[in-house]
Amino acid sequence: MDTSSQRLSSETSVKELESTEGTSVPEEVPEPPGAAARPKVLAVLEEASPARPIAVASSPRLVGRQAFNATPEQWDDWRWQLAHRLRTLEDFQSVLTLSGEEADGLTIACKKFAVAATPHFVSLMERDNPDCPIRRQVVPTVKELIISPTDMEDPCGEDHDMKAPGLVHRYPDRVLFMASDRCAAYCRYCTRSRLVGNGDLRPASERVEPAAQYVAAHPEVRDVLISGGDPLLLGELALGAIIRRFRAIPHVEIVRIGTRVPGYLPQRITPRLIRALRTSGAYFLSMHFSHPREITPEVERALAIIADGGIVMGSQTVLLRGINDHPETLKRLFQKLLKNRVRPYYLYQCDPVMGGSHFRTSVATGIEIMHKLRGFTTGYAVPTYVIDAPGGGGKTPVTSEYITERTAQQVTMRNYAGNVYTYPEV
Repeated sequence: MDTSSQRLSSETSVKELESTEGTSVPEEVPEPPGAAARPKVLAVLEEASPARPIAVASSPRLVGRQAFNATPEQWDDWRWQLAHRLRTLEDFQSVLTLSGEEADGLTIACKKFAVAATPHFVSLMERDNPDCPIRRQVVPTVKELIISPTDMEDPCGEDHDMKAPGLVHRYPDRVLFMASDRCAAYCRYCTRSRLVGNGDLRPASERVEPAAQYVAAHPEVRDVLISGGDPLLLGELALGAIIRRFRAIPHVEIVRIGTRVPGYLPQRITPRLIRALRTSGAYFLSMHFSHPREITPEVERALAIIADGGIVMGSQTVLLRGINDHPETLKRLFQKLLKNRVRPYYLYQCDPVMGGSHFRTSVATGIEIMHKLRGFTTGYAVPTYVIDAPGGGGKTPVTSEYITERTAQQVTMRNYAGNVYTYPEV
């Protein structure tokens, strides 16, 4: 497997990730020396604790970290992980036995939506199983070229509600600010696939002031969610400046961070990063996990750093056909999250994104899963099942109170504001 720094292309350059603003990453990303390795401490409070074991392949079926010929210092450095992401057909062929659909997807579908996966995440994949639940989340297939009549370019209607570049105001008291269009890895079912990975979003440093001015002019806004892309790919100084700008607005009470870094790139979670979040005023982290296999010892260590640093964690999960659409799978995931001080709070019906119909389950499947979760595990481990009502209706709980009609063709629902929307069934 080629692990040279040549894999870092213009698509993954540190300048594009804006990390240089925080001096966390040099402009060019060399393979760092041992001294640059991530500290193995829960040192947010500057107190050392025993290091946890590093995740390794527990079975020959898994790729495992040994496939990447990385030293422990390299593997533990998030800069090395970013620089050595797998993005091409040749990259994935070097560690996986690809199916025809995957090979075609990496040849053709990758031109439609960016492809990237960290060595950490790839190490959890089954080498010879294209149905592996980890693999299916990030390895494209030719199915992405099949566009359903119900697929939507912008299923959540964010462009309609964009009040400043990268600032979405849909709900009465909260806004979303897209700090970046880059991710550590790209989910094939991403609701923002029209935006992320294409480099069209201007740097956050150029957009934060107009966004903050809009928020300042709207005193009803008390909650700012900083998302992307993934804001935790920014440097600490750059991210801290964004957080502080919003926190300086008197009526803003909460600043939250939306991220998938703890699962895709746990090496990024360092005491320095958590101190930066706390001192800037961001005390809530909204994460995304899809399968219990993602909760490795490395991820558990990252979650402990976050929790011990005083950051409140919640997780959202997308219901995905063939990946987690079974009550036992989701129960194990939610229990593992809760064990690591993460509250599962949303189970999302998969958005009808372009080329993503093969990921969608029926709404009836989600309802049945929820029936088999509530009462069978801890209440804290049972999230709210929601549909993000297509066209900008917002998160709508899937309960008898909100669902007004269900047919074989569509589900009709009434959202929080009393408006009626329809969701196409599979």
